[in-house]
Parts: sequence; structure tokens; C-alpha cells
Amino acid sequence: MVSKPGYWTSLHGVTTLILVASAFYFLFVEHGAHILPYLPYLIILLCPLMHVFMHKGHAAGHSHKDHQHQDAEQAYRQGLEEGRKETERQRH
Repeated sequence: MVSKPGYWTSLHGVTTLILVASAFYFLFVEHGAHILPYLPYLIILLCPLMHVFMHKGHAAGHSHKDHQHQDAEQAYRQGLEEGRKETERQRH
């Protein structure tokens, strides 16, 4: 099975990374004195953004958990039923 290469490994992705890296470099070199005092606040601001983008929002996570819960409940019921049948076979 051949997987499709990701965006960040394509030519456009590498170009985007280079442009973003160069923008950050010049931002810190030319305006470092203006940005460095606010750096702790910017890092704290990244926490909610990482939460949103890494978890893909809350709605997708809840539906996935509900699906897992239904699968686990179904497996439990199936195992319970098989155990009852096995008990009945052993009695006879």
C-alpha cells in the first residue's frame, strides 16, 4: 500500500517552512527588542491554539469516544452472552 506524501514534505510545504523560518529570523533580528518582552505571553497564547489544532476540536473527539464506548458495550454484551451459553453447555 503506497501512502500519499504529506504537505510538509512536498515542494510547497518545504517552501512554506523556509518562508516562515526566514520571517521569524528577520522578526527576531530586526525587532527582537520589541518582541522579547512579550514572548512569555505569546507562549501562553499558543496553549489554546495547540489544544484546538491538535485535538481537532471537541466535537470530533466526543463522537469518537462515543463510538468506542458503543463498541466496548457491544463486546461486553457479546462476551456475557457467550459466557451464559458456555455455562448452559457445561450444566448439560
